[in-house]
Amino acid sequence: MFKTRQELIRAYIDFFKNNGHKEIPSASLIPENDPTVLFTTAGMHPLVPFLLGQVHPLKTKRLVDVQKCVRTQDIDEVGDSVHHTFFEMLGNWSLGD
Repeated sequence: MFKTRQELIRAYIDFFKNNGHKEIPSASLIPENDPTVLFTTAGMHPLVPFLLGQVHPLKTKRLVDVQKCVRTQDIDEVGDSVHHTFFEMLGNWSLGD
């Protein structure tokens, strides 16, 4: 069905955009304004303030994104065929909708 990673991602984003979501860009791997973590480790991390009630700059309640993340939980096992440090998490979000 999908030949490339980009085709899969575009189909995912387009599905949610066609259903009322606004696409947002991936946030930095180094979180801004959050001294509690060194890296973005989950797709929801950049959205925490908005999931807790802060109004998103796009002033919408439905978002979709592809968030770059760094895996740290099992960093000692990275490098085999299962454990990797970098991945992209596809996410669709509802901010109080």
